[in-house]
Amino acid sequence: MGMIDQYIYDGTFEGFLSAVFEVYERKPLVVKIVSERIATENFFDEEHTVYTDQVKADRVWKGIQTKIGKKAGDWIYRAFLSEKPDRERVLLRIIKKGFLGHRVTEDYADVDVLRLSNLVKMVGREKHRMDAFVRFKLTKDNVYFAEIEPDFDTLPLNAIHFKNRYADQKWLIYDRCRHYGVYYDLHKISYVKLEISKDINTSEAAPFYFTHDEMHYQDLWKNYFKSTNIPSRKNMRLHLQHVPRRYWKYLSEKQP
Repeated sequence: MGMIDQYIYDGTFEGFLSAVFEVYERKPLVVKIVSERIATENFFDEEHTVYTDQVKADRVWKGIQTKIGKKAGDWIYRAFLSEKPDRERVLLRIIKKGFLGHRVTEDYADVDVLRLSNLVKMVGREKHRMDAFVRFKLTKDNVYFAEIEPDFDTLPLNAIHFKNRYADQKWLIYDRCRHYGVYYDLHKISYVKLEISKDINTSEAAPFYFTHDEMHYQDLWKNYFKSTNIPSRKNMRLHLQHVPRRYWKYLSEKQP
């Protein structure tokens, strides 16, 4: 078995781009880029710790957009958000092919392009579901708060959608799976690391976090939903296709 150069980065997109920069700088024969979260020590691998460097990341990102194209850049970013185990391998190969002039958003006969396209579609579907299923609640701090648990790390994409849609309100969307949130303060979006109590949505704890009017509104919405529901026309199979059960815990109309 030949020696593999393993580049271990911090799991961020900027860290991945920094790793790509070092790969091109050192030109190893056999290379693997691995997030530190899943990296394992291997006797046969030569390990390199990659320190995220914004200047290096920006150079790679600019090269991707100018030499491969903005569409390819968008696809690469979305595929990265999939968090799939093969994302680094696929994206490094896509970037190498793109820099050589390969049409990485068109040639579906190429196995890497096909995989890239599939990752982009999966992330896109989950992003649109989160856009539709987010339910904000007004906190006593006058900030609209919502929780999500997406299959993929779609929150950066959702943030753009809600910034455009709710530009006149302060809001915070929290990804409970990844323990970070996006906060909008009427001017800019900020990424914040925080831990939020799991009991925030319980009937006992909610009054401590949310306004009385908000609690009243949630009750009105649930009653409206029940009153417009026609049992004889219920098609649960179709309903689950559009609103999978795993999203119900954050939909106010689904709460008992």
